[in-house]
Amino acid sequence: MTFLCLIGAASAGAFINVRLPSRHVAEDTVEIVRLSSNIFVVMTSVVLGLMLNSAKNTYEINNSNVHALATEVILLDRILRTLGPEADEARPRLVEYARTALDEDDILEAGLQAEAWLDAAGASLRAIKASTDQKPAVWNDARQIYRRVVQERWVVIDAAGGTIPAPLIVALTVWLLVIFAGLGFRAPRNAVVTTTFVATALLLSSALYLTLEMDRPASGLIQISNASFQRALAQLLR
Repeated sequence: MTFLCLIGAASAGAFINVRLPSRHVAEDTVEIVRLSSNIFVVMTSVVLGLMLNSAKNTYEINNSNVHALATEVILLDRILRTLGPEADEARPRLVEYARTALDEDDILEAGLQAEAWLDAAGASLRAIKASTDQKPAVWNDARQIYRRVVQERWVVIDAAGGTIPAPLIVALTVWLLVIFAGLGFRAPRNAVVTTTFVATALLLSSALYLTLEMDRPASGLIQISNASFQRALAQLLR
């Protein structure tokens, strides 16, 4: 949509240039339009850079959160193994949680089924009765790690949304429209100029699209890799 709007803005600028009286397209007028467009160019560059940096940080934070969650799941499985047969009910449920999370469309927002398996694993863990003097300490450690798993899971879910506000996206798009309208107003009408406008509009709209995709890594073209959860599941099944 942004691409089409930019092409339309450039065409509108060229159309206005042809329809205006000659005094409105004099050299001094065109120069003012050029200087004003430069202001929009500078502001747009700054805002687009800030958006890209924000999207990059969002992607990296989500990726780090998923890795942390996968690591905590592995640690929980390891300590459950030290509890012996008492943990035979909790471990399969933890495995099912990891498997269900992988089967979801996106790893960042694993749904109710995955949550149910994790809750079931916690219930089984709480039901364990330590049979030796050493087991209570291990059981307490397992409970602590389980709480960290639950906490990390909600951190992952909470951070999955985008951080770039919609009004900023609208403002940036409007600024781009003004820039292209100013360029179209001053540009000659020939095939080279038209091709340049199309290529530039495609580049800018693609950059905006990829930035927004990176800002929402739970879905879309640029998603967080589930490789860490695949490795965690492989460790749980060993």
